[in-house]
Amino acid sequence: MTSTHSTTAEPTTSDFEEIRAAIVADLRMSPDEYREIYRRERDKRIRVDGVAQYQGAVDKYDGFADDPFMEVEPREPIIENVEVLVIGGGFGGLLAGARLREQGCTDIRILDEGGDFGGAWYWNRYPGAMCDIESYIYLPLLDEVGYIPTLKYAKGPEIRAHAKRIGTHFKLYEKASFHTRVEGVEWDSAREVWHVRTNRGDDFSATSIVIASGPLSKPKFPRIPGIENFEGRVFHTSRWDFDYTGGDETGSMSGLADKKVGIVGTGATSLQAVPKLAESAKELFVIQRTPSTVDVRANRPTDPEWADSLEPGWQQQRMENFITIVSGNKVSTDLVADGWTSIYERLTGRAVRPVAEKLGRRLTSAEKEEILELLDFKKMDEIRDRIDETVTDRRTADSLKPWYRLLCKRPGFHDEYLDTFNRPNVSLVDTHGQGIERMEKGAVVADGRTIELDCLIFATGFEVGTQYTSRNGYDVVGRDGVRLSEKWQDGFSTFHGLHSAGFPNCYFMGRIQTGTSVNYMHTVSEQSKHIAYIYSAQKQAGLGPLEASPLAEKQWRDEIIRSSKSNQAFYEECTPGYFNNEGKPGDANGLFSGGYGDGPLKFFDLLKQWREDGSMAGLDAIS
Repeated sequence: MTSTHSTTAEPTTSDFEEIRAAIVADLRMSPDEYREIYRRERDKRIRVDGVAQYQGAVDKYDGFADDPFMEVEPREPIIENVEVLVIGGGFGGLLAGARLREQGCTDIRILDEGGDFGGAWYWNRYPGAMCDIESYIYLPLLDEVGYIPTLKYAKGPEIRAHAKRIGTHFKLYEKASFHTRVEGVEWDSAREVWHVRTNRGDDFSATSIVIASGPLSKPKFPRIPGIENFEGRVFHTSRWDFDYTGGDETGSMSGLADKKVGIVGTGATSLQAVPKLAESAKELFVIQRTPSTVDVRANRPTDPEWADSLEPGWQQQRMENFITIVSGNKVSTDLVADGWTSIYERLTGRAVRPVAEKLGRRLTSAEKEEILELLDFKKMDEIRDRIDETVTDRRTADSLKPWYRLLCKRPGFHDEYLDTFNRPNVSLVDTHGQGIERMEKGAVVADGRTIELDCLIFATGFEVGTQYTSRNGYDVVGRDGVRLSEKWQDGFSTFHGLHSAGFPNCYFMGRIQTGTSVNYMHTVSEQSKHIAYIYSAQKQAGLGPLEASPLAEKQWRDEIIRSSKSNQAFYEECTPGYFNNEGKPGDANGLFSGGYGDGPLKFFDLLKQWREDGSMAGLDAIS
């Protein structure tokens, strides 16, 4: 751009308009035209029932959430006193156990509904499963256990094996109870311990509990009229039926060679499963309500020379480098250099810095948002161009194009998904945002078509947006009989997302009122360090049970409300999905409702400063 102003002239509004006009000139249509398409696509998907459009168990498929991978071994009930009881054996629970072990806590009992460690990765065995965050920063504790993933984006079996590796390394198998579902958690004021009851008849007494159930633990079905009438095979991707499909996580599903298969959903799971299904099924129907963005994945083997060059502390450094970039801050080198960092370099505060430098001043909030929106339009044009370049059928290509802001949904990455729609045995069923109309004896009706199927696979994700205690499957009864379901009925109320007044020595891991990264493992890693610090400081000081003070809890809730306002405004304009609680981002129980709006980098630093202060401010001893 050639400026008409001298270098000493004060920038004016016209300078900004000139920069804006240059960006607009590079777009396919006017900003208002993009906005109108986005609004139209959003509005036709909004449903009054919101998250209620989904359900858990369906009567006909009762038991669909049972474990199809391992037999439940009979055992006697356990009656035990334990120092720390961790609910959840996924990576959050493993991190909590590992960090507590490092602080000298050896009396740790971990409970999980699965047959082994891994959490969502124990259950997600669908063919093609892999992480969509670089495995060098996603798989936790690589430095500590001395392991380097074989691929930039590790596949399901390797991820599951790593969970077992952590369990072995930190001796967490010694007191792990699998195929064990928590049914009740209650504080015993007389003994100052937690009582935890399970479906196996166990009765644990624990000085402290860590609730690490995870955000992706309870699979869900959509509420479809006639869903119980379908007589073909039905299963959820998190409970893959290899007895029916044959094959394994690599594919080779010979059982589908003569089958007409439908898969419902086109989110991250389908991006990975659809190419494998297409290789095996006689016919595959991909039933889509809203298309995902599909960018380049570029998976590749780990460079052995690079792996040999790594020095202690490399993983933490790499994680911090990634989180700095996705928080919109500048780094000298992008260590991860993938689709995620590219997105955040182009669509966050880093992207508007050149504009501010040209103007010689900070942009106003409105100017910043306008530039980011224009850059988002350009990025989404590139996503849609990739579809046109890959998919040969024009109608299918048009149906696969997403029309919303990129971060309205979790961005998708895959190198084979789009090509799959060029196969003669694959059909896209675009429901234009409406989903399946109804199910019949041997078919589904969608987009006005009756599609005969032998098998229907639900890639519809996990229960989010419902009450915290509902998706966990148990309530927590704290001091004076206060139930967590009642206290949080109108919204979360915590201190730092980890503590809640009336629930002593109880820690909540996950996304509640915290700073969350797209790399969820970084979030739970920081939480686990914080929990272990409090455990150690509490023990060294000889303190009794601790809980959040009412004042600290109120102040943190006020901070959450202040910092999250801009995020809610963004999600209100988005097409419905689990990011915005199916079009209701203000709902108190949403996945991102009440998140710390200033971002994970500031939140992690806030926790670090709190630990360095050493005063345990905000926590009260109850005795």
